[in-house]
Amino acid sequence: MTEPRRLRGHKATATCCIASRDKPGLVATSGEDGCICWFDMRCKDVKFVMDVSNEPISSLCFNSGNENIIYVSTGNEVKCFDVHTLADNSWKPLESYNYNKEEINQVTCNSRSSFLASADDGGEIKIIDIRQKRIFKTLRAGHTSICSSVQFIPWRPWEIVTGGLDSKFIIWDFSKGCPSKIVDFGLPDMHSGSNAGQCLNPAFVHSVKVPDVDMLDKIGKICVVARGDGVIDVINTESELTATKPKSSTKSRKGTQSKGSDGGVPDENGCI
Repeated sequence: MTEPRRLRGHKATATCCIASRDKPGLVATSGEDGCICWFDMRCKDVKFVMDVSNEPISSLCFNSGNENIIYVSTGNEVKCFDVHTLADNSWKPLESYNYNKEEINQVTCNSRSSFLASADDGGEIKIIDIRQKRIFKTLRAGHTSICSSVQFIPWRPWEIVTGGLDSKFIIWDFSKGCPSKIVDFGLPDMHSGSNAGQCLNPAFVHSVKVPDVDMLDKIGKICVVARGDGVIDVINTESELTATKPKSSTKSRKGTQSKGSDGGVPDENGCI
């Protein structure tokens, strides 16, 4: 077996890594040392290191339309950096968003570079309007425990998927601020031949991932869900949403009138 190549740069646990689409071979990693390491796969050593936080970095992502812009989550804060404008040893962020109350587990940017989503330990997801530089919506009343992962659905511009340590996979309409579909993997699986729940390794949802638009013709409109019980679920999001017929009511229609506002009291569907 060929020995794997090791990229060295962090002084503590590495927590996240992303690869550039625009610049093949460019990889950025984050760590509990509060640093971002940049690697060019054509080179042996780390290209450069950004020391951006005194706290561990939990997640990072590129701006979908401009990969010179990178978003970093540390503690309950999301920081935005323009890599090309940074001077040596001067890592001042372009923007800083402090909307989450609990520690952020993942931050992601939508394909139009208009919204950020940050999922936290309190089970909430903050949708941030990048262009207006303000909170757009808070998604709650879905997860009852840590929200571990979040992704935008690129072919549905107003919807995201999330997973949490409550064993739930949720599809949200973030324009309304409420779930469109909830799948609870913690319930007994009637098709498995056993009604016994998973105890030693609960079906916590640790990660969710959807394909980019240019991959849809090859693999379809799916979401892949990684679970703590060792199962990888491949979910057809369109089938799930088609099977869910929302009930129209005066209250729910009133709840959709607010555009770009946060707060308010959720109705019986969790909509704000």
